[in-house]
Amino acid sequence: MSSPVNSPYALRVRDLAHRPGEMREHSLDVEVPDAMGAGVIAVREGAELHLDVRLEGLHEGVLVSGHASGEATGECSRCLIDISEPVEVDFAELFAYDVSEDFDFFVRDDHVDCEPVVRDAVVLSLPFQPVCRPDCPGLDPETGERLADLEDHTPREVLDPRWAALGGFQSDDSADSPAGSTPNQSPEDDGRTA
Repeated sequence: MSSPVNSPYALRVRDLAHRPGEMREHSLDVEVPDAMGAGVIAVREGAELHLDVRLEGLHEGVLVSGHASGEATGECSRCLIDISEPVEVDFAELFAYDVSEDFDFFVRDDHVDCEPVVRDAVVLSLPFQPVCRPDCPGLDPETGERLADLEDHTPREVLDPRWAALGGFQSDDSADSPAGSTPNQSPEDDGRTA
């Protein structure tokens, strides 16, 4: 396993280790080495992420909490134009001293590597289907043009093909029938027998 010291997200905690109550704050800008997110929108490789981190010494380890902000870019899931969205997330995780404990993260070589914690928070905050605006009409299903760019577009009515056979059907005697009777029932026959 590579040393966390090589990570741009690594912070030295030697002065906090095994000193409960000690606290330190850091502010750092990180150039994202690997894209965060694999969907339609992501914080791309090379983008800048700003981190405000608070490190607190506890008996079990170092509590890392903070705020990450940056910008995610991608495309609208409806009309496919390029979009960008601000990313603002909070995170908190305990980095344990003892690797035998049942924790997910650990202090290694007197450093904590915040990358997996920040990555999880950022990726989970990204929208699954991002849109350029909440009422984005999308693309025209026939021409593929952006509907927002068309001025006087009126969508044509799409009929279910299963009903197409009934489209030309119109009953001639339904207009002549008295209310409450069926087309094949004479007015004298009201269903009673003599």
